[in-house]
Formats: sequence, C-alpha cells, structure tokens
Amino acid sequence: MAEKELDSMSLSELRLLSAFLAMETTDSLLCVARECGGGKLTAKVQSFIWDHCLTKAVGKGYESYSKKFVKKLITEIESNHGNVLDELYEQYASYMISFKDDNPVKENERVCKCISFLFPDCFKLSICPKSRKLVVPLQCSLNMLEGDTGCSVWPSSLFLSELILSYPHIFSGKSCFEVGSGVGLVGICLAHVKASKVILSDGDLSTLANMKLNLEKNRLNTETNLPEPSIENQNVVKCIHLPWESASEKELQNFMPEIILGADVIYDPSCLPHLVKVLAILLNKKKSYIENREGSIPNSFPGDGKVNDAHDLDASSFHAQRINTSEVKGIINNAVDLVSKGRPCCLYCFCYSECRYFRSISCISRSG
Repeated sequence: MAEKELDSMSLSELRLLSAFLAMETTDSLLCVARECGGGKLTAKVQSFIWDHCLTKAVGKGYESYSKKFVKKLITEIESNHGNVLDELYEQYASYMISFKDDNPVKENERVCKCISFLFPDCFKLSICPKSRKLVVPLQCSLNMLEGDTGCSVWPSSLFLSELILSYPHIFSGKSCFEVGSGVGLVGICLAHVKASKVILSDGDLSTLANMKLNLEKNRLNTETNLPEPSIENQNVVKCIHLPWESASEKELQNFMPEIILGADVIYDPSCLPHLVKVLAILLNKKKSYIENREGSIPNSFPGDGKVNDAHDLDASSFHAQRINTSEVKGIINNAVDLVSKGRPCCLYCFCYSECRYFRSISCISRSG
C-alpha cells in the first residue's frame, strides 16, 4: 500500500486495517471497526472496510476469512437497524458463489498474515523513520489446535517484538539468540533493529522450514548450517534445528550470544529442565555447564528445599525477575546494564488470557 495512502489514514483506521491484515478474530475486528466509527458501524466505516480491506485483499488468500467477517458485519448492522452498503451485499453474494461448501480447515493449511506495528507521529524509529507502520508478512497455520503450534502467531511474540522495536538501542549491534522461534517474527524484528547477529532455533523441522520461508518473505538472507567458530557472518539470519533434550554443550558453545530471547516456548512442563540446561550453557561464557554444576546441590531449584527427580537440572545459579508491563522500564534498564558489562542475559516473555490484560517479561542472567 502506498505511503501517501497510509499517511492520510487516522490512527483508528490504521488499527482497523492492521487488524484485518493480521486476520484477527472477527469479533476483535468488529470491535476495532466500532471504535473507528465512534461506537457504531457507520457508512464511513463500511466504505473504509470495502475500499481498503476487502478490495485490496482480493487474490491474496483472505477470501475465506473475509467471507466470515462480512457475514458478521452485515448481521450486526442489520440487527441494529442500520443500512448496509450495497457493495458489501454484493461481495458476500460473490463469496457464497465461490465457496459452495464450508470445508473444514486442512491439517497443513497455511495463510499469509501481515502483522503491523503502528507508531505514533512523535515516535521516530531509526529503522523506518518516514513511516508510521512496519508490516511483517508471515505464513502461519490455521490449525493451531491440531499440533501446529510452532507455525502460529502467539500474543507473547507480538509483545516481545513490540518491545524490540520500542527499545532498538538494546539490541542494535548485539548478538541475539532466540529459543523456540516459531514463525520467526521476533528474529525479523531483531534484524530490523540491526542486531549484529540473529540466530533463530526450533526443535521442529516443519516449523523451521516455515520460519525460513517467512525470513525470505521479509527479504532476509538465511543460513541453516551451524556456524564455524572462527567465522563471523553478520549479514544473515541463522536458522538451526535445536531439540533441547539432545542439544550438546559443544554445539551451543559455538554461539555464546549477548542476548537470549524466548516467547511462550514452554507448554509441556517436562521440557523445562532441558530448556534450563540450554540457557545455562548459552549464558555461561567462562566455564562449561558441567564445570559450573560442580559443587552445587544437584537436582534443586532456587527457593525449593525439595529434591526433584533425576531428570531435573540445577538452576540455582540463575537470578530471575518477573515484572508486568507497567514496570517494563526497570527490566529494560537491567538488561542494558548487564549487556554493557559484558554479561549475557535472557529476555523471556509470556502471556496468558488476553494479551493486553496479562503480560509479563522476565530478565534472567548468570549471578556472580
């Protein structure tokens, strides 16, 4: 979409367009549309949806999504005794002819969502100083509940990406490593703020293939081979297959990043000890993980007087803080301080329920 056309839009209109391009739920999209019309789905709002959302999305894989949205849009307007634009009726009729059967989503079906980050006029972003909007196209799964979680966009990755774009000075010129990278959104944002090296990892090969495709969609060069210790190639995003349970110390010591990131990477508690092991190795530049464990109480966690089973790993050398979004500046300053002292740190973000109401970010570093 032309830059001049975006500049002519109000912030509420930009939000509506962005929500449509990101294929947010139809209920969420209707909520944004109402806000755009001052609480009502006015003729002006309907015209905007027709001109800038439905018309511009033709042939781009939005047809099934658009059909559901237009149906709900028409239903709500009619239920409130409003007037529906003729174009919307005609478009829905066209959808009905094109989609004779509402076939269930195929197991491997993918769609291209466009994730938009909107910036206020007063916010000067070095990576796109002339634009109020950064758009990231991503191929995602429509079948998250069928085991395709790695190819879905999760709220926490949106929050962490927003954090990266809001505080680019933390990540610019730094070597960054993400665990459980999924669709690659966080890595794309790291590349935009000019991190010196971006390494993305995932334990699922199909997710890794989809991630690489998304990097190419965003015009980023990719590399899937493990790096040679003596070679520093800062112009590519590296994608590596990293199952935590089988990750070796020798393999991980090739990276030694300054900042490690993760967003909602744990859904199975049994994976936690393996993740702790991976983070322990990546955060420890001076000694090997095995050497660092000597002298510590085996199989214990901080603040826990109980001895866990043999599969648990020691995390007593970690210091962690958890804060909510109202205190985010404190954790940002902590991360900046750690990196400036040459100490690696890990930023982990998680969300539950609605992202806008429950969001938290943690900073983890090696103590001492």
